[in-house]
This record gives sequence, C-alpha cells and structure tokens, in this order.
Amino acid sequence: MKVAIASFAHTHASSYARLLGAMPDVEVLTADPDGAAAPDACPRGAEFAAKLGVPYVDSYDELFAWGPDAVVVTSENSLHRGLVERAAAVGAHVLCEKPLATEVVDGEAMLAACEAAGVILMTAYPVRFAPSYGRLRAMVEAGRLGDVFAVIGTNNGKIPYAQRQWFTDAAYAGGGALVDHTVHCADLIDGLTGGVEATRVYAVANRVLHQDKGVEVETGGLVTITYANGLLATIDCSWSVPDNGPTWGGVTMQVTGTNGSVEIAPFLPHVGGTNADGEVFLSIGGDLDGMMLAEFLTAVRSSGPAVPGKPPASVPQPDGEVGLRTLRIVDAARRSATSGQPVDL
Repeated sequence: MKVAIASFAHTHASSYARLLGAMPDVEVLTADPDGAAAPDACPRGAEFAAKLGVPYVDSYDELFAWGPDAVVVTSENSLHRGLVERAAAVGAHVLCEKPLATEVVDGEAMLAACEAAGVILMTAYPVRFAPSYGRLRAMVEAGRLGDVFAVIGTNNGKIPYAQRQWFTDAAYAGGGALVDHTVHCADLIDGLTGGVEATRVYAVANRVLHQDKGVEVETGGLVTITYANGLLATIDCSWSVPDNGPTWGGVTMQVTGTNGSVEIAPFLPHVGGTNADGEVFLSIGGDLDGMMLAEFLTAVRSSGPAVPGKPPASVPQPDGEVGLRTLRIVDAARRSATSGQPVDL
C-alpha cells in the first residue's frame, strides 16, 4: 500500500511517519513544501523527513502524482480542505488531522468531495482507541450507567508554541486552546451518544495563561454543550500544563447516568520518577496513534480502489461526519465566546 503524508505541520506527523515507515507492507512518501519557511524551533521539510527516515519530495504535485492509495493530512488546520480535495481527486482515501477544518463550510466541502470520489474520510481522533474509553463505551451501550445525563471532560495540555508556532496563529489554527482541545472531548461524547447532535453551546475563554509568549489566541476556556437527547456536557479546554511539565497533558472524562458514574483518564497510566533532567513520565498505555492507523489502513484495504459516486465498502470511525459535527461545536463555541451569549445550532 502506498501512503502519503501531506505536511509535517502537525505535531502528530512524526508519530504517523515512524509508525507507517516501520510497516513492511506500506510504502511511505512525504512532502512538506512550506516547512522550510516555518518559524519553528523543531525542524520541518526535508530535514525532518531525513530525521524520521522516510522518503521525501519537494512538492505536493510530486506527492499526488505518485499515486497514493491513502493520504494522511497533517497540515495547518486551515489548509486541510485543499489537501483533502486533492487527495479525493486522485482517488486516495484520507485520514485528516483534527479539527477537520477551521470553518464549517470547508468541512462540508471536504465531505462532499470525498463522497463524490468514493473515498474514505476519517478524522484523526486517537483517544477513541484508548482501552479505558472502549470499556466506558461498552458500559454505556450495555445500559449499566442507566440514562446518561451529564459529562465532564477535561483536555489540558502544554501550549504547542515551541515546536509548531502556527497553533497560536488564528488564521492557520482557527483559534487557540478552544479549538485545539474541545474537539477531542466532543468526539468522545459523540461516540458515547451515537452521533446525537448538539443543540446549544455556551463558551467562555481568555488569554490569562502564557502572556509572556505574546500569543493572541485564547489559552484557556470552558465550553458547555446541550445535546438533543438532553445530555449536558462541560469541557475544560486549556493550555494549562507548564512548559517544563513531564508530559504534554491529558484527557479525562466523567460520565454520569441515572445508575452511576464512571471516570476515565486514558493518558494517566505511567511509570514516574526523576533523572538528571528532572521529572520522568513514561506512558504504559496503548499506542493510540498505532491503533488508529491500523483501523484506517484496514478500512483502506477492505474498500480497495475508490469508485466515484460509490460509497467505500468500509467506513472507519470516527469518520468525516463525526469531524463535521465536532467542528460545528467548535464554531459555535468561538461565536459564543465572542458574543458572550449561548449559540443555538
């Protein structure tokens, strides 16, 4: 299978490249034509590809002319649409980083392009594959919690400023912590509810954290979401982990129903300690990126070459529809934080 990686802009691109490059039945090709000009502390472009040990070409034209079976889109958020549409045009199945896009209209266009081309569109939400979330979801689906009526989610992490500065550029990212971190929890809720639509969103945000970095996007926020089935969810979506923290951050979720409550922390299991450099955090959880890629590649193999106008035989979850639903929540949260009023969807 030929898998292309379009851009090294996202911090997850290195993980995907290493995992794909180690698969004996996968041929990888990468391109990051804008990387050399990016003002990032960590390398991009050809230098980064060499560090990762993966083949590299200088342009997206070369990348798509290669004839990939699948494309992993890890560009800046605002550039997702163009790369997804190019992938669909050459009949390549797509795994796109989250959020799906920065604007709802772009997300809708991406879904339409993939549907017309008959290709898979999967959204990169690796926390879906955490074993603790799988057990929680099974409990909810079995009715062990009764009727679920409340969810409290947190996604607190480090500001991604040092490695990839575009995360703090509203034009590229679509916003700050409100965009970067709300979507993961919104996806987990989407999986628990089977895709029940959000009906109202209220959000507050500020830039209290990281004032020394001169960022203009929000660095902390709180989002409240009401769903069509009456579920009420709150999401703490902040870049509140200090720069010298031993790990990037973590996701937690407390789900409460009429019969009980369960809390999960997918990234908590670890071996801790100290060394000469300070605190140590060695995760012992599963490789969520690897599980997500396996789900995607299995679906690509099952579906085979795309046939325009014909749905793919296998649609991995979370798909583009999930990506669009969570993008609508983020969009409503941005508008609410600006207006100070709840937004109805």
